[in-house]
Amino acid sequence: MRYIEEDLKDKTILITGGAGFIGSNLAFYFQENHPDAHVVILDSFRSGETLSNGNLKSFGHFKNLLGFGGEVISGDINDKDLLLDLEVNYKFDYIFHEAAISDTTALEQDLMIKTNVNAFKDLLDLAVAHDANMIYASSAATYGGSDTFKVGHEEPNNVYGFSKVMMDNIAYDYMKNSDISIVGLRYFNVYGAREYFKNTTASMVLQFGHQLLAGKNPRLFEGSDKILRDFIYIEDIIQANIKAMAPKKSGVYNVGTGKARSFQDIVNILQKELGTSATCEYMPNPYVGSYQFFTQADIEDTKEFLDYSPAYEMEEGIKAYVPEIKRIYETEVKK
Repeated sequence: MRYIEEDLKDKTILITGGAGFIGSNLAFYFQENHPDAHVVILDSFRSGETLSNGNLKSFGHFKNLLGFGGEVISGDINDKDLLLDLEVNYKFDYIFHEAAISDTTALEQDLMIKTNVNAFKDLLDLAVAHDANMIYASSAATYGGSDTFKVGHEEPNNVYGFSKVMMDNIAYDYMKNSDISIVGLRYFNVYGAREYFKNTTASMVLQFGHQLLAGKNPRLFEGSDKILRDFIYIEDIIQANIKAMAPKKSGVYNVGTGKARSFQDIVNILQKELGTSATCEYMPNPYVGSYQFFTQADIEDTKEFLDYSPAYEMEEGIKAYVPEIKRIYETEVKK
């Protein structure tokens, strides 16, 4: 679906983290809907480098970009020489900043702040130098322990959430002191195509889907019918990003459905779509005390200032996703 009527012919678009989940979906949105735009992807791609928790430092994967016809640059947003090269040798009209240390369980506070906060400021300087509108990924993790999911009620409970609050604070300063449009999007629980290479940090929609396809009983935390999150399908994330290219007002906005659903709902819908009837297994939740039991985005400002309206209920999103869940299972999981 094409979300804006604006002609992007001869426009140059930078997508940082473009080999990741959301960045790669953005790249293909432009390729399919605005083929005359010049899309440049910057991603550090994956290596064997891991964080102290054992997870990969970068989840970017070339397979997310198979079929992409634009330009791809391998590089780290912490590399100031690289950013200077981008400033001198390109002229960007829009910057979509998706690159980050996105692992909420990462313990490396220094790397998290350097990558998510300091490098973001450098990219804002690039946007100002090029007079480019900036759309960047914030996160619902900014709310942490809050029970009010509206901008201004931040209570981050890990360094990732803290880093996103700091990003938003910097963005507000730039909104006051520059003429470019700046929009931060606080993503809630996103699921959809091209998330598989996030490994264990991929959505539970995908993980439960693969458990069921493998003939296993889905494993949930005890009380999963009462653990509620705002799960949002990737197509609505893309919609919000595209509409943020020309907002009515710069700002930080929630991107969710505005409806909390349970993990049990996910399994029930998947079982219906996959034609399975596996017995759920319930285990104690080891994260009590540091775990969000409820999230639900307040999207009134998002509707007003971005003209955003979520198009997918969970039933519709999972149904649309199931063919890709099956394909990934056959091509990546079973091989």
